[in-house]
Amino acid sequence: MWKRRIVFWVGALMIGVVSVGFAAAADKAHSLFMAMAASGPYTFLIPLLLTPAGFALCAFLAIRVFPNAQGSGIPQAIAARHLREETSRSALLSLKISAGKILLTVVGLFCGASIGREGPTVQVGASIMLAAARFGGMAQARGLILAGSAAGIAAAFNTPLAGIVFAIEEMSRTYEVRANGLVLTAVILSGLAALGLVGSYTYFGETSVMAATRLDWAMVAICGIGGGALGAAFSAGAVTAARRVRRWAQPDPLKRMIGLAVACGLAVAMIGIFSGGRTFGTGYEEARMMLQGETISPSFFIEKFASTLLSMISGIPGGIFAPSLSVGVGMGATVGSLFGANIALSALLGMAGYFAGVVQAPMTAFVIIIEMTGNHDAVIPVMATSMLGYITSRLLSPEPLYHALSRPFIAAGIRARRAEEQSA
Repeated sequence: MWKRRIVFWVGALMIGVVSVGFAAAADKAHSLFMAMAASGPYTFLIPLLLTPAGFALCAFLAIRVFPNAQGSGIPQAIAARHLREETSRSALLSLKISAGKILLTVVGLFCGASIGREGPTVQVGASIMLAAARFGGMAQARGLILAGSAAGIAAAFNTPLAGIVFAIEEMSRTYEVRANGLVLTAVILSGLAALGLVGSYTYFGETSVMAATRLDWAMVAICGIGGGALGAAFSAGAVTAARRVRRWAQPDPLKRMIGLAVACGLAVAMIGIFSGGRTFGTGYEEARMMLQGETISPSFFIEKFASTLLSMISGIPGGIFAPSLSVGVGMGATVGSLFGANIALSALLGMAGYFAGVVQAPMTAFVIIIEMTGNHDAVIPVMATSMLGYITSRLLSPEPLYHALSRPFIAAGIRARRAEEQSA
């Protein structure tokens, strides 16, 4: 029993350590890309050459060397919880896939892809915890995958409550009493490891805006409904595109997916050049500026929306959490400036409405936003906006994004198990 507990504790601590290292590498990669793209008289050539080439390299390695490392990683973790065979789970969650996920996400950010590291951290955390389960002889694989996923989110954003809520609302879609102790312990230990390495911080800094006027409360409805509709458009577009790409690539997956990655990379590069470089990477700096009340291009959220969707369709490893937050912030800031409302508050509400619309997890949305901004004065408006965004998105796009994307992985695991049974 003590051996299993120690292995579990070490696994949870490792999730925090790996998450911090992953974050540092991702930030450095994006900074290097932006530095290269900002120096010299022909800087526009760097994205036009580097971004498509980087997309092609990531797509090739994700297919040939690190299969099942594509995309966010959250659908793979969800699918692994539905599969009962150890071999099927290992095909989606392993230390090799985790290493590839980190490497290729960092390469993608170095090439200017509109991706984030937070979703991949979920797959990495679940993989580490599943590996710990094998080493320690622990049988609760479903609960451990849940715990590793929650610890990954908590360590990636420094949002322990959001990690727990994410595990309950998004990963399992139910409250599992048997797994709650595992989830809580993993989140605490991974959070302690991260705090020990980088200290306490809020992801977007501290904000203190609140809804004080009728216009501010009107923005709750506008950002909630508008953000939910835009989030539903992203979710439905991503699911539809993923299905069509799978069918289109079937005759020659490697060749066609590399070609698609090159085309998507070229489009992302062109959007980035047109936007002045603002759509490259996670969008963290732009989101933080708008949450502080500053304004940038009104078309930023549209450009970021397009580049994020293209990066996702391309099949390269990378998440949508951080880019989605920046899209929501941009939408809210643009709408707020049009109506003459408080820019910082509108940006905060836009982030809540759009993010809830994309992931269709309203509790995760408002908890993670409150923790990332340290804003406790706008709890009720953020909660209301998140719920409006969720309801609007469900009406327009009833299929949750991550669970829809997990179904092909579940189907592939079932087919592989049946093939093994027939051959045996």
